[in-house]
Amino acid sequence: MSEPNGNAADYFVARHLREGRGDRVAFTDPWRSLTYAKLDAASARFAAGLAAAGIERERRIALVMLDTIDFPIAFWGALRAGVIPVPINTLLPADIISYILQDSRAAALFVSAPLLEALKPVARRVGRVVVSNPDGTGAFAGFLASNPAPIAECSPDEVAFWLYSSGSTGMPKGVRHIHASLKATADTYAATVLRLGPDDVVFSAAKFFFAYGLGNSMTFPMAAGASTVLLPDRPTPDAVLEMMRRHRPTLFAGVPTLYAALLAHPELGKGAGSDRLRTCISAGEPLPEHVGLRWRDKTGSDILDGIGSTEMLHIFLSNRPGDVRYGSTGTAVPGYELRIVDELGNDVADGEAGELVVRGPSAADGYWNQRDKSRRTFRGEWTHTGDTYTRDGDGYYRYCGRQDDMLKVGGIWV
Repeated sequence: MSEPNGNAADYFVARHLREGRGDRVAFTDPWRSLTYAKLDAASARFAAGLAAAGIERERRIALVMLDTIDFPIAFWGALRAGVIPVPINTLLPADIISYILQDSRAAALFVSAPLLEALKPVARRVGRVVVSNPDGTGAFAGFLASNPAPIAECSPDEVAFWLYSSGSTGMPKGVRHIHASLKATADTYAATVLRLGPDDVVFSAAKFFFAYGLGNSMTFPMAAGASTVLLPDRPTPDAVLEMMRRHRPTLFAGVPTLYAALLAHPELGKGAGSDRLRTCISAGEPLPEHVGLRWRDKTGSDILDGIGSTEMLHIFLSNRPGDVRYGSTGTAVPGYELRIVDELGNDVADGEAGELVVRGPSAADGYWNQRDKSRRTFRGEWTHTGDTYTRDGDGYYRYCGRQDDMLKVGGIWV
């Protein structure tokens, strides 16, 4: 029996057709919806379009795209072709996007129409620019070839996509992730903490271009054959509550500042507008204890605070349903090992502060063209997060700050 194709597009897209879920809706944006079968067909035509454009395997393409259904078509179409998509933060200034385009040597830029004007000076430096219109018309639709391309055979260890991490200092760093990392996050955090099923509907305020949003909106629901609703606009409290009322998601993913803003909204009530809401998650910054408690009182749903990173692709330390300790980041997600170490790499005692390091299956392959930074962050099997934590006697972790924001005075981190 032959080995299964390690290309993530086979598991996350084509598998659903083989298992009879092709007619289920994968994505819905304000203009269109996309079933798994239509996603498979469109991504196959996108892959063929890349070949027709002369974009060869292992080349990079940049995605400066809003959260519409064209994003998953492009992302999975690139993986299908063995081409490496590089999602870029649409909120970055043009000069930083220009740096990323040059650093990644992107062979093409796929950009949403509302973002094009600000990027015109930058776009001239890329060989090919393809514009995505929200309603599915125009150049992006024309880029899709008439005949589909097969899924490229890939090793699970082959680099699949890049995400740029801003970090705390310097220019953004290209973080290279392999095909197997996508399924690894689905098999760990999504399976053991979120426990999504095919009838779930996911809404993430965090966008596709964030590692957090990529998992929430794409990897996790697609692993389960579930559905995602997309908001291309800024996630203001009004916009979020309208999405909650209209689409009635079962899972909502936000960040602490958004939860605080929603709590100040006069219309926030039970389920935050969704009568099906069962789980809320948070990452990106520590969730204040009072925000979590007030949210539970107002909506009836806990917020599962966790921490992940671009380097680890998603959350590896989290609270979980039935085991929430507000003010803490919870415990290690099954499949990951955590340590808190001093400046010499030695484990510290419970209650003492040190750097959080993590070992798990979704660690990146390293930074692009940043050898020294790669060696400092990825040390053997352990990834150094740069976050300072303490662990209590029950094994719950509490965030203290970033290492580069702290000093050791009299043997105490301040």
